[in-house]
Amino acid sequence: MIRSDSRSMANQHKRVIVVYGGAGGIGAEVSAHLAAGGSWVVIADLNEVEAHEQAARVLARGGRALGLACDITNPELCDRAAQAAVNYFGRLDGVVNCAGISKPHDSISLAPADWARMVEIQLNGSFYVAQACAKRMWETGGAIVFITSINAEAAFPRRAAYCSAKAAVAMLTKVLAIEWAERQIRVNAVGPAHVATQMTQRNIAAGNISEAQINARIPLGRLVQPADVADAVSFLLSEQARFITGQSIYVDGGWLAYGYF
Repeated sequence: MIRSDSRSMANQHKRVIVVYGGAGGIGAEVSAHLAAGGSWVVIADLNEVEAHEQAARVLARGGRALGLACDITNPELCDRAAQAAVNYFGRLDGVVNCAGISKPHDSISLAPADWARMVEIQLNGSFYVAQACAKRMWETGGAIVFITSINAEAAFPRRAAYCSAKAAVAMLTKVLAIEWAERQIRVNAVGPAHVATQMTQRNIAAGNISEAQINARIPLGRLVQPADVADAVSFLLSEQARFITGQSIYVDGGWLAYGYF
């Protein structure tokens, strides 16, 4: 477990944010971005070593961070991560779920176990994360941000499980937003197009996607950068978004708007 200095933090006016899947890819950028903006972050990731390393990087830059292991498909571990924020920083103000996988596969031969695994991580994990953190924000309010995808709206071949799960998270966003509004807990989602991460590069290398075709398809002409996503997440967590809830904001360079040939 990575800790910052021993000074009491509970009485200082800083946002405390748990970033699930916060050690790599989009999550690493989000956790670093939030910390740079003054938030105290709990970096909860399946890869415990990387969670510690990312927390150490935040600390080295003068931020406050705690790194720990968490598998979001395990409700108990999601709960422990949320409680760790309260135990160490004194409260919980927000949560971002960046954990996810991408495994394109022909639908006709998609194994039931692979379908179930995708739904377990993308949809069930999102619910477990939100439920665990909302319990800690029930009396004080807060903000929840899911990372979805343009695939919540746009169907891609060989991605039946992924697209279905992301669309379900977009609906989960709306349901939780209206259900928890009376507790002043806002729930939103950020849905990027293809993000320039290692996962995307693996899919390009495997021939699942073509970077040239993606760039040609996006009106703004490039892959989404992790910082583009982090900026949107930071906004939705902030007081500037105090009256925004139940929304999916698509950081896609115009992908979904583009209906020409």
